[in-house]
Amino acid sequence: MTLDMQNALASTFSEHVNTPFRVNYGSATMDLELTEVSDYSDDHQIRFSLVFRGPHEPLLPQQIYPFEHDQLGAFDLFIVPVGRDEEGLQYEAVFNRFVKKPDR
Repeated sequence: MTLDMQNALASTFSEHVNTPFRVNYGSATMDLELTEVSDYSDDHQIRFSLVFRGPHEPLLPQQIYPFEHDQLGAFDLFIVPVGRDEEGLQYEAVFNRFVKKPDR
């Protein structure tokens, strides 16, 4: 199963907070836990962000990674490291696209 990221919404991910997402990097994988979904969407734009937490090492540099989730399926996601605390590293993915208006 593949997740259609072109139509993903904050609600697509909201029910999966505190669940693991497998990230493939090089020949290895690691689990990142989805810790936060923030929705800033309005009638004109779809805008939301996802925050993941992973281990302290290795640090994944910002780029597109293949993700997998047991219920959502496979998808590619651009993540950026945004912080570090005693629990691990935080990564963020930001979505921003215009709402498609029906043809008149």
